[in-house]
Amino acid sequence: MTLVAGIPDQVEYPMDLVMTPRGAKPGEKANLKFTVRNPWNGAPVTDFEVVHEKLFHLFVVSQDLKYFVHEHPTPGPRGVFTYDMKFPEPGLFRVLADVYPDGGTPQLIAKSVIIPGTPPAPVKLERDYSTKNTENMQVEISTEPAKPLAGMKTMLYLHVGPVEGFQQYLGAWAHMLIASDDLIDLIHTHPFAADGGPQLEFSAFFPRARTYRVWVQFQRKGVVNTARFDVPVEELK
Repeated sequence: MTLVAGIPDQVEYPMDLVMTPRGAKPGEKANLKFTVRNPWNGAPVTDFEVVHEKLFHLFVVSQDLKYFVHEHPTPGPRGVFTYDMKFPEPGLFRVLADVYPDGGTPQLIAKSVIIPGTPPAPVKLERDYSTKNTENMQVEISTEPAKPLAGMKTMLYLHVGPVEGFQQYLGAWAHMLIASDDLIDLIHTHPFAADGGPQLEFSAFFPRARTYRVWVQFQRKGVVNTARFDVPVEELK
């Protein structure tokens, strides 16, 4: 058989998520165990590529889009990753795994966790491009086009300051998570243009006409800053 070098086919890898205790209550410590499986034989994947200094990037977002976590589960035997957390309130949480199985392609795998109790009221996001003052930085956003369109490329420009002490965070000048207001669409991306100065440029394709919450994380003087914006996206006519 002739071996031909090339890019692996884009194949989705399934992932098991087991939470202990299964009915964890708000504020109670829950242990999350993640197992990514080979799509051809179902065996656990045990080898992963390091991406932005980590084997596994984990994002957790609450139903009301107020709670946001970006963490990194601990690798263990047989390809199992574990992470302990306390869910802050009842309701639906979306859990997004960003991993790169060795020999495969980068994977964004979303799961849902429901914490018992009365869920928060439905969220209604309005456009929010206001300047954000975070832990030790100020962040501004603008988009091109000014009114993003579903399915079309949108440029997101971030202006940050002060830049004295501005550092890369996990191998990138910024990390961005985009979530639709119904938590169906989740996107993890990084700037394609950034050099440690005040301007960072991102490119995104919003898949549907919804309002999206955008979280951006930067690091300055060892402190991680998190800013959030709400971006309405219109239908292409």
